[in-house]
Amino acid sequence: MKKNIAIIMGGFSSEYEISLNSGNVVYQTLNTKKYDIYRIHIFKNKWVYVNENDDEFPVDKNDFSIIVDNKKITFHCVFNAIHGTPGEDGHMQAYLKLLSIPQTSCEMYQAALTFNKRDCLSVLKPYGIKTAASFYVNLGDKIDEDAIVKKVGLPCFVKANKAGSSFGISKVYKKELLNEAIEFAFKEDDEIIIESYLDGTEVSVGVIKYKGETKVLPITEIVSDNDFFDYKAKYLGESKEITPARISKEQEEKVIKVAKQVYDILKMTGFSRSEYIFKDGEPHLLEVNTVPGLTKASILPQQAAVAGISLSELFENAIEESLK
Repeated sequence: MKKNIAIIMGGFSSEYEISLNSGNVVYQTLNTKKYDIYRIHIFKNKWVYVNENDDEFPVDKNDFSIIVDNKKITFHCVFNAIHGTPGEDGHMQAYLKLLSIPQTSCEMYQAALTFNKRDCLSVLKPYGIKTAASFYVNLGDKIDEDAIVKKVGLPCFVKANKAGSSFGISKVYKKELLNEAIEFAFKEDDEIIIESYLDGTEVSVGVIKYKGETKVLPITEIVSDNDFFDYKAKYLGESKEITPARISKEQEEKVIKVAKQVYDILKMTGFSRSEYIFKDGEPHLLEVNTVPGLTKASILPQQAAVAGISLSELFENAIEESLK
């Protein structure tokens, strides 16, 4: 009997359009001889199943079911393609856990932890994971520019603490511009993380659970055409993503070891993509993404392709792992 798979996409954040792209690639790629596939759009004002004709059918949130042609449909597994909240911060994971519905991303705690850059880095530091120097600001705090510059130096990065895809991020060169960057970041989140600038090669490392084993995918080097790897660089083609990365064997071995360590320390499952910058030959962790982009142009699928894993294999493996 074919399994019913719901692909959840959309979400409540600035990333919803990217999520719809990811979800539709999964929808177009999965094997319909093996699975019955349903696109589920999750928005604040509606949860709906969207069929081939773009007709919408409401989702019953009591049991995450839909009714189509007077027939009730429930799901064996949920493929999570929501970037940002509520798919990457633990909310959907917790909801589906309560309903005993398997889903393809990590568990609730891991999602909530990794989505909070400050908390994730704090948990990993005692294990010797190297990171940039950082300063934290909550909405309403008095801004002490001198203390910030003393801690992290200039230039520095001002980021929303709980937001993905480079929304709310600025590179600041002058102390006088810190307040403006902080206000910009507060438009995305009520917590800010300010980090020292690490001048070095940036790489992105995909780690997945593949056929029961933790697998590190070929490493991607990020070369932004802009001042840093911002939204335009990520999604509008203003960067070069080179897989495999042009780094030394020693650097490759170091970052593979650290990326696997991070995945295992956090007891991750499903997809992850972590970003590192090499400083003095050592990889420094920037962040961990647990629902990375899944379009053909996205970094994780590129890495899987270099590893000889097709998109259909990548997505099917995620479903089969979750069904275990």
